Amino acid sequence: MRPRVTALRPERRGRIAVELDGERWRTVPVDVAATAGLVVGRELDRPALRELRRALRRSEALASATNALRHRDVSSQRLAQRLEAAAVAPAALADALEVLTRAGLVDDGRFAERRAEALAERGFGDEAIRHDLERQGVPADLRGRAVATLADEAVRARAIVARRGPGPKTARYLAAKGFGEDALEAALDGSVADDT
Repeated sequence: MRPRVTALRPERRGRIAVELDGERWRTVPVDVAATAGLVVGRELDRPALRELRRALRRSEALASATNALRHRDVSSQRLAQRLEAAAVAPAALADALEVLTRAGLVDDGRFAERRAEALAERGFGDEAIRHDLERQGVPADLRGRAVATLADEAVRARAIVARRGPGPKTARYLAAKGFGEDALEAALDGSVADDT
């Protein structure tokens, strides 16, 4: 005889305690119980248990993904890497990414623009920003668009030269921060660009 759901009792934090044949079996999130079709009187045969297992994996993947997004925005590739590292099943990982993308919580374009803007404010040049976005898993077309939205690289370099003063040391600093040769020459008026 297959076990039968005899009670579903609400618990704290959006969970449901499931009783099988009058005995407490386990607690599951409310969304899992609804997705798996757990209702009083339902027999838990193999297909029902498989559906419950799938719903649990999806819910855990979504919880893990939203937890990763709680503190800061990440690219979809970086989020997928985190979920893989947490041993999330590929199907559940794909479902979680799809749900979060549809909800607008994962948006590689928005992430790239915000990240590029933050790096530019911290004094990085376009090449360093492109490289960072590539490391973050942002596709090439979105990297290009994000960098294109920034203030002109030469203007940003001039602001740094105004703070630090012109000279070979500042030229080396700008080059190390990923500023291109054209931006260096424009910011330093060609006076020390040859010394770098």
